[in-house]
Amino acid sequence: MDYPTIHTNIWGGLIAIPTVVLFTQLTKTILHLKPSYVLTVPTLFGLAISIFISHPHNLSSGIFMGFLYGGAAVGMHASLTTTWWAFRNKS
Repeated sequence: MDYPTIHTNIWGGLIAIPTVVLFTQLTKTILHLKPSYVLTVPTLFGLAISIFISHPHNLSSGIFMGFLYGGAAVGMHASLTTTWWAFRNKS
């Protein structure tokens, strides 16, 4: 069995992950999601961006990178939220 070659580039870190965070924030604002559903949204957006835009010709690479995009977006969102609340509580 041949494993797919997964190419990562600047696209993932500088465009895809912030885009997933932005779409997640817009979805939370517009649809008023319950907090329990918020972690599902970036995973779905990450999968969609990766499968249809980043890796349209290799499904296994798209799925793998989609979960990475979603996980990185969740981590970035959690970090920004923690930083924001720490800043607000010091002021």
